[in-house]
Amino acid sequence: MKKWIVPILIILLLGIYGVNVNNAAVDLNEDVKEAWGNVQTSYQRRNDLIGNLVNTVKGAADFEKSTLEAVVKARAEATKPEININNADDLSPEKLEQFNKAQSGLSSALSRLLLVVEKYPDLKTNQNFLKLQDELTSTENTIQTARTRYNEAIKPYNKYVKKAPRSFIAGIIGYSEKPYYDSDPGADKPVNVDFSN
Repeated sequence: MKKWIVPILIILLLGIYGVNVNNAAVDLNEDVKEAWGNVQTSYQRRNDLIGNLVNTVKGAADFEKSTLEAVVKARAEATKPEININNADDLSPEKLEQFNKAQSGLSSALSRLLLVVEKYPDLKTNQNFLKLQDELTSTENTIQTARTRYNEAIKPYNKYVKKAPRSFIAGIIGYSEKPYYDSDPGADKPVNVDFSN
């Protein structure tokens, strides 16, 4: 009987350690899920505002249809179900890159729309348009904050599940490293500013 006490105690201690690792990983993973939900909510708000902005701009006579179509197409691309990552557990570097690329395309199309608007003085003085433009700017700031907070939530989670001996137990339980939200593609290149016009 005495020879079984030591192995039983070791198994019991390993079990308790495994439960503690799991519970801490669950807490950190929930923080990541919350942060990712905030990123998704911010992008959803932007998508809703873009719809209203496009409808307001459509009312402007002779507005360039190709620019509006590009925004509508980019918005549709960014909201495709296979691109949206609704669950933080499904995050992978590939999925996050695809999501980021679609959102970047939408940002680019939206920037072109706002540049073209400069040619239309009536539209620039439209109160609905001005209000939407202000809300969109505020939402872009919110998106940046949400992305930063997501990365802040990822760091302690990744550190926790990657350090030994927890990494072994976390891997068995199913917890693995999650990707950080990187900058938009091309953000590392200098901006070409041309004042020749």
